[in-house]
Amino acid sequence: MDELIMLNLFLIALFILLTAFFVGAEFAILKVRMSRIDQLIAEGNKKAKLAKKVAKELDYYLSACQLGITITALVLGALGEPTVQKILQPLFEEFQVPTAVATMLSYFIALSIVSLLHVVIGELAPKTLAIQYAEKMTLLLAPPLYWFGLVMGPVIRLLNGSARQLLKLFGVKPSGHDSVHSEEELKLIVAQSYEGGEINQTELAYLKNIFAFDERQLKDIMIPKADMITLEKHQSVDDMIEVIDKYDYTRYPINDLSNQADDFIGFINTKEMLTSIAAGRNGKIDDFIHEIPRFKQSISIKDVFLKMQQTRTHMAIVTDEKGVCVGLVTMEDILSEIVGEIRDELDGNEMLATTS
Repeated sequence: MDELIMLNLFLIALFILLTAFFVGAEFAILKVRMSRIDQLIAEGNKKAKLAKKVAKELDYYLSACQLGITITALVLGALGEPTVQKILQPLFEEFQVPTAVATMLSYFIALSIVSLLHVVIGELAPKTLAIQYAEKMTLLLAPPLYWFGLVMGPVIRLLNGSARQLLKLFGVKPSGHDSVHSEEELKLIVAQSYEGGEINQTELAYLKNIFAFDERQLKDIMIPKADMITLEKHQSVDDMIEVIDKYDYTRYPINDLSNQADDFIGFINTKEMLTSIAAGRNGKIDDFIHEIPRFKQSISIKDVFLKMQQTRTHMAIVTDEKGVCVGLVTMEDILSEIVGEIRDELDGNEMLATTS
């Protein structure tokens, strides 16, 4: 076998591997999660910075991959038929195969062999690897793809410009890396992560509860008014302490029955009040009453959670549409919607429904 044939075979193998590189790079940058790349950058991974640049300029580097695949396919087509013909020429001469038939046979044999190698090694194998190991493949292939894109920049920009002008006629805009997911897509990702063992059942439950926030209203989790444990503004300190000692909650809503209205004027923090009494300070009950917010029962849990978080409020009154108290909600009640029932280690199995 002469040197020219050996060189051609080497080039065929090389360009099949180059095809594999471009195919693998194309699927890897499409599949990789930008959030994971950002995490790797935060951890100091230098390759991740270049990978992010490639993944963010998706339209440009996909064009680079397509250009590379096209070039390798053309080269393989140009090398395959003459190489196979040279290899088979002695055989054709021995059997006195006519030149036209030999040329046709060489073409079909070369097409079959090169196509098989091109599809299996150059496309299917790297595509599967890129899909299954998108992160690793992106980190591995992004640097050479970046430099290929840099060298072939003028050609890629010319091709992209031509494609954009054509697509503009149909109102199609260039694409970017899809880093935004709908809630339904996120739910599907979470379910697949659980099935794949990436998250456990407890984490799955937490995430499902978070998604349910938008769908639930305050009335679904509030403590009904009939079950509320309250203090009255004009009670004696001893009577208040008796209630506090019985239920052992941290905060109690305060009402004022002297104005003939069954309404709440605020809440007290028992730790604050009892500490003051223990220190011998004779403050009035008014000194310990804090303002308590009010929310309509039809408001979503999520909105109430955000407002209570912003104002650092631990307890709120729930009202009907007319502003009449119908119940109570605490930050703990809201958090329990995510993590489940929160139980006090001192109270055994009793759930702290009105503490926070």
